[in-house]
Order: sequence, then C-alpha cells, then structure tokens
Amino acid sequence: MVIVFLSNYVNHHQVPLADVFYGMPNVSYTFIATQEMYDWRKQLGYPDFSDRPYVLNSFESKEKYDEAISLINDADVLIVGSAPESMIVQRLKRDKLTFRYSERWFKKRKWYMLGLRGLYNIYMNHYRYRNKNLYMLAASAYTANDVSHFFLYPNKIFKWGYFPRVDTNDMYLIRRNNNLNREKVSLMWCSRFIDWKHPEMPIKIAKRLKDEGYDFILNMYGNGEKLEEMRSLASMLLVEDVVAFHGSKPNEEIIHLMQEHDIFLFTSDKNEGWGAVLNESMSCGCAVVVSDMIGAAPFLIENNKNGLLFKSGNVESLYAQVKRLFDDEVLRTTISDNAIYTMKNVWNPVVAAERLVHLANRLLHNMDTDYIDGPCSKA
Repeated sequence: MVIVFLSNYVNHHQVPLADVFYGMPNVSYTFIATQEMYDWRKQLGYPDFSDRPYVLNSFESKEKYDEAISLINDADVLIVGSAPESMIVQRLKRDKLTFRYSERWFKKRKWYMLGLRGLYNIYMNHYRYRNKNLYMLAASAYTANDVSHFFLYPNKIFKWGYFPRVDTNDMYLIRRNNNLNREKVSLMWCSRFIDWKHPEMPIKIAKRLKDEGYDFILNMYGNGEKLEEMRSLASMLLVEDVVAFHGSKPNEEIIHLMQEHDIFLFTSDKNEGWGAVLNESMSCGCAVVVSDMIGAAPFLIENNKNGLLFKSGNVESLYAQVKRLFDDEVLRTTISDNAIYTMKNVWNPVVAAERLVHLANRLLHNMDTDYIDGPCSKA
C-alpha cells in the first residue's frame, strides 16, 4: 500500500508514527513537506527531521515538487494536514481515498462568524466532495462537532490525533518505588507561558495546597511572555518555596522529568488543538489532571480511570481533582497504571499505523471501520 502524508513540515510529534509507517513491510511511505520549519521553532530548540529517508521536501526544486504531485495523485492513500489545496485538487476530482487530518476548526470564534469567504472555502474544499472518497481523521475530540454545523463528513470522521513515542521501559515503576518512602508529592506543569495555557492555575492551587498543609513541590517548565508575571504571582501568593520555575528543556529531558513526577497538570483551554504532552505524561506514568476542553482529553481520558478531567478555566474544579489525588494514594497509583496501559496498548504509533492501514483497506473495499474505540474508530 502506498501511503503519502502531506503537510507543511515534519515535527517531533509526527516522527514516531512516520517511522512506524516507513518500517512496515507492506507499506511504501512518503512524508511530503511543503515548506521549511519556522525559524521561531528552530530557535526554541525544535529538532529538524527534514533529512529523514521518507521525507520529500517539495519546496526545494521544481523536480521535487513535480515528484510530490505525482505521488499525491497516484498514492493508494493520502493524508492531508496543513498544505495548499492546489496540491490535492486533481486527486479529489479523481475520487481517490483521501483523509483530511484536522484539529478542531473553531477555537477562537463561532462557526457563524466565518463570513462569505470562509463559507466559500468550506464549500470548495469540503462540501463539494461530500460524496467522494474523502474522510476526516479528527485530531481533536471536538472536530466532529465543528464540521457537523455544515453537514460535512457524515459518518466519515475517525478518531485520530498525535502519536508521540511511547517508552516501553518501566522507569515510572522505578520512580514510584523510590517515592514510596516519602510524603512529598511532586506536581509538574510543562508548556509555554502564554494566556490560553493558563499557567496561573497551578500556582493558585499551590497556594490552596500549601495553606491546607500538604507537603509537595510544583515544578513548572517552559518559557513565554507570561513567565515573569507568573514569578510575581508566586511571590505575591507566598508560594516561592513550593513552586519552582525551570525554563525550557529538550523534549528528551522533559520525558525523563515526567517519569520522576507523581502528578501532571494540563490546564490549557479549547485553543489546545490536541496536546501531545498528554500522551507523553500518561506514557510516563503520571496521574494526569486535564482540562476537559483540550482536544486530546475526551479521546485519551476515561475520567476517574486513567486520568481526571476538570472544568476548563475553573480553579476550584482543578483543585478538587488534585486534592483527590493527594488524599487517595491508591487512586493516584491506579490512574498511573491505567494511563500506562492506555498508551502502551491503544494510543501509540504502532497501533495507530496498523489500524490506519487496516481501515484504508476496508474503505478501499467499500467497508466501514470495525474498531469501536481508540484510533480509527468513529468520532
């Protein structure tokens, strides 16, 4: 099966899945990049994977662009992320199996605020192909609801997402065993310090936890425009002794740090399209407390089983869920174990790649998905 993934550039969250596709004996896989990685991402330390053997940089020359168009038109399966519509028009007209790969559409405004140009684009790029072999891979639990406003992709949307590497070692068990003899609970927050990531929320609950006498440390990782404001907030709330700011760290180091923490806090609002840090923290055995509006949350989290959901933007709801984990070590351990199980057995690159190949084969033979949950089940 010839599978082509078309997007702007390959990033560290996409590489694990791409590596699996490339290594499958029954698959010929190409990732077509339409542009170089943004400079600001390089400056933040994001690795450049454009030299991977399966990457075709279509922007480098006319010959490579022509090769990309040929692959797009002839592949058995095309997955389209962020890419110019002009590159896929001929394929869509030929009615070849194509998946659009999309987070939620309406993060900052409602669907009825699109205007005439927005509605025209939806018609040209989506609605006129509604009866074609065009499907949606939803990289957010809210994608299906967003597109339903336009009667798009009825019964043609499948659960998908981002699939970071899942470590198969048991470092989290070593960490847990080392922590059994201490009472201090470790909390971790890792993101950019910007408005919609809500870095103020962990600091505010740290104040509550400290006032109630809990023994803990909150470690916060990342940089951003609100970092100094958050330092000031911690000082004002008198929690500098229990809240530590560590700046940005390479992804590999962040993974190791996750394995050393008990609880991971993920406080973004609906502007978080997916949130791959949730995959990563669950795979490291953290007990996760997650905003219910994060795109990945309803797909990955079974509330009270492998994670705890809180009402987005509600500090009281976040505090109540964190307090449960402080007061109930059995619950904390159970959620940690179940999070590991979810990532190792369902939401990981190997399972996702195998399922997509299986789903594509079924669709090519006019059959629907036979998965009832997880990647490639109906969204």
